[in-house]
Amino acid sequence: MTDSAKRFSQNPILSPKDLVPSRPGLEIACLLNPGVFTFQNKTWLLIRVAERPQQKEGIISFPILKGDGIEIIEIKENDPDLIADDPRVINYKGADYLTTLSHLRLVCSDDGVNFYQPEGYPLLQGEGPAEAFGIEDCRVALIDDTYYLTFTAVSAEGVGVGMRTTKDWKTFEKHGMIIPPHNKDCAVFEEKINGKFYTLHRPSSVDLGGNYIWLAESPDGIHWGNHKCIIKTRKNNWDSKRVGAGAAPIKTEKGWLEIYHGANAEHQYCLGAFLMDLNDPSKVIAQTDEPIMRPIAEYEMCGFFGQVVFTNGHTVNGDELTIYYGAADEFVCGAKFSIQDILSQLEYNHAD
Repeated sequence: MTDSAKRFSQNPILSPKDLVPSRPGLEIACLLNPGVFTFQNKTWLLIRVAERPQQKEGIISFPILKGDGIEIIEIKENDPDLIADDPRVINYKGADYLTTLSHLRLVCSDDGVNFYQPEGYPLLQGEGPAEAFGIEDCRVALIDDTYYLTFTAVSAEGVGVGMRTTKDWKTFEKHGMIIPPHNKDCAVFEEKINGKFYTLHRPSSVDLGGNYIWLAESPDGIHWGNHKCIIKTRKNNWDSKRVGAGAAPIKTEKGWLEIYHGANAEHQYCLGAFLMDLNDPSKVIAQTDEPIMRPIAEYEMCGFFGQVVFTNGHTVNGDELTIYYGAADEFVCGAKFSIQDILSQLEYNHAD
């Protein structure tokens, strides 16, 4: 398997110990999957910060949002109604819960490597019943002068896509859940095509279908329809179990280039790429057979949930693509690619 990423020598660039918990009594378990944008001549990350209570021996405790605060739920580890074989999710008396509660936090950098948390910018937290288990994995798209934030909204009722918009990163307009459960990995194109907004998203089906990438269009960037499946999992391949969009597609002379994640049955997450037609993004022109990046560094192999590289944010400077990614569901890292190198790895004869 190939790997063409040039990882930052400073990786991980952010770890849980580098930030302060949002509330007393909580600890930061993981930093994950930042959205990325430029603002005021700086590189900004909108990091998913996953928190939990400080754990007591023999007890699993986790927070959920309730009203304007949080509720801590505690369950004995030997409770016969508890199923806790995944560090991310537990099942108790038939109901699923997350072991952490995630919010989104802004950090910025002058050099794209050394980040700090600026004063005067709010934490973005879940609000209301549809976000009671938190908000996660935000993508950021700049269209005209407005930043569109699409994120995973999690609750006991399901996992859907929420949206907020902003111009100044201090005040936000909330648009609620724009794509209902079960859905995530929503990446909005940063340019209208034939007068319409477009987005990639990833519904999931437990019966027919699978964890595939779909395309949707919109007249206003908020209300979405005309959904089409464009990328499926591939049997016996590195992306055999699930696929999902990364950040906003990158416009190139050959087409819209999308960096996506794929996972196999062993839950190893790698990155690949596919190319869409410039005028009709429902047409996939080409796709990489092999990953462009896979978990090989120690900080990608070992962590809260190992064997993971996952991106939903990048910056583009000419041919240089800088991705920021979550490693092992615990650390934030960076890597650089050549866009032309990625384009050269695409297999046109394998496109559907």
